[in-house]
Amino acid sequence: MNAETKICQNCHREFWVEPEDFLFYEKISVPAPTFCPECRMRRRFAFRNERFVYKRKSDFSGKEIFAMFPPDSFQKVYENEVWFSDKWDPMRYGRDVDFSRPFLEQLRELWKEVPTFALSVIYGVNSDYSNNYTGFKNCYLVFNGNYAEDCLYGNGANHTKNCVDFSHVDKSEFCYETTFSVGCSRCFFSTRLNGCYDMWFSKKCSGCYSCFGCVNLRNKSYCIFNEQYSKEAYEQKLTEFRFSSRENLNRLRREVRAFWLEYPNKYAENNKNVNSTGSYVYNSKNVQNSYLVQGAEDSRYCQYVLVPPTKECYDYTVWGHNAELVYEAVASGLGLYNAKFCWECWPENNRIEYSLYCANSSNLFGCVGVKKKEYCILNKQYAKTEYESLRKRIVDHMDKMPYISEIRNSKSEIQKIVYRYGEFFPPEFSPYPYNHTLAQEQFSIDKAEASRNGFFWKESETKNYEPTMTWRDLPDTIDAASDDILRQIILCEAWEAGEAEALKHNCTKAFRVTSQEFEFYRRFKLPLPRKCYNTRHHERIQERLPVHLYHRGCQCAGELSENGLYRNAVVHVHGNGKCLNEFETSYAPDRPEIVYCEQCYNSEAA
Repeated sequence: MNAETKICQNCHREFWVEPEDFLFYEKISVPAPTFCPECRMRRRFAFRNERFVYKRKSDFSGKEIFAMFPPDSFQKVYENEVWFSDKWDPMRYGRDVDFSRPFLEQLRELWKEVPTFALSVIYGVNSDYSNNYTGFKNCYLVFNGNYAEDCLYGNGANHTKNCVDFSHVDKSEFCYETTFSVGCSRCFFSTRLNGCYDMWFSKKCSGCYSCFGCVNLRNKSYCIFNEQYSKEAYEQKLTEFRFSSRENLNRLRREVRAFWLEYPNKYAENNKNVNSTGSYVYNSKNVQNSYLVQGAEDSRYCQYVLVPPTKECYDYTVWGHNAELVYEAVASGLGLYNAKFCWECWPENNRIEYSLYCANSSNLFGCVGVKKKEYCILNKQYAKTEYESLRKRIVDHMDKMPYISEIRNSKSEIQKIVYRYGEFFPPEFSPYPYNHTLAQEQFSIDKAEASRNGFFWKESETKNYEPTMTWRDLPDTIDAASDDILRQIILCEAWEAGEAEALKHNCTKAFRVTSQEFEFYRRFKLPLPRKCYNTRHHERIQERLPVHLYHRGCQCAGELSENGLYRNAVVHVHGNGKCLNEFETSYAPDRPEIVYCEQCYNSEAA
């Protein structure tokens, strides 16, 4: 079987379908996709609201509840304790298939009538403003994780306590403005640390403690800008830095970032992989073109699949946890097997297609909210033989009478997108505003472009309060801040700098300081933030590598890096000549970082 070149019907760019891709599609009985990998990914991302919760009325009780669906979405919502109970029956919405109309059109009508659960949570305590988690306790505006406690303003929290303003932190405590770190304590303004303690403004260090402004260190202590100090001299120097001053912190951040650029980066953020490509891929084997994946095998085009194990999955976004043979699915997992074109289906589902919010079921096609059932289509029960015959007829019907979606290009010309069997849901099916989803984080657009492409958009709500002070009025140090700050409404620095740009990352315009975070800042002598939590999140994820991959060569030129900024500490296997290794990397060619292959990088960071 040979590779084939196809033209994406959405962006009209060429993409390749490899022989191993065809083998996978044949195994799960689906046709090859008509969207390129990036358009498929972006479409799925628009079905993942990771960080926004809304107040709305329950469609069951009329009570005001927190939900992941905005009040102006088409989605009906029940409070979780009702939805997961026997107080309602999803089968009463069942209907026959109408072969005079596109099947996806009928599924969308069913989708609008069947209620869903308010939040995607399991075992939460005092964490109402968080979502997409298992086992959170006393967390506020923390999203997507497992077993976090007393944390604020973060995402990707796993077995973590007392952390504030963080992203993807595992088995850690008392960390602030720290990202992609494991087994750390008291680490601040740092990224990609492993087993570190008392670190400030450091990057890619392992087994280190008490360091400032360092990069690529292993098992070091009392270092400043990668230079060794005595314990006494180190502590004296840190006192002089005066971390309690916001002005000093901003200056130190600029100095540290400039220093980091003088050192090489490994071509990919990965570890303990075999034959794998992508960024933030860990402990995986034969995983290609993926992003934020852990413990996966024989998979491709997967993102945010961080709960192992995962096996033989393609185009799969969010979750894992014993997932196998999954294709074009979002926010589904926990024992998911042989599932295609599904969203929010968990736990323990197998052989399901075009289904949503289904649990503990098998052999479903086009179902919504079905629990503990099998052989159902459009929420109607069938005998096994009848189901199999009807399913085949529907697949044929979807090919002969596909759902047609209309979008407009930049010239406002209408373009028709055809959804036959084998494509994920069209963008207009998502109940989430595009600007509140993962899609906006990775593929930022404005309202006009979102509308042209069929995405839902939500304008920022006008708050019924006015700021009582601006970020300029905040004291420079935490010691100068009194408890009165807890009563203030502070205008965000990003909003004052430019409303249009601030709205792209959902700036809240103004924000409050909570008592819990105020105590944290006081404990560690940290100045008050000057930006709202959405802006702070946006700035953190801008430091993250993008999902795109570029083919590049190692920038090790022998004794020096290609740009001459870095002198190698040891002689590499290629000697004084240029390294000829090539790779796929998320570091774009025009980025300023020095990028080494794994062999050259490990020689320098050992």
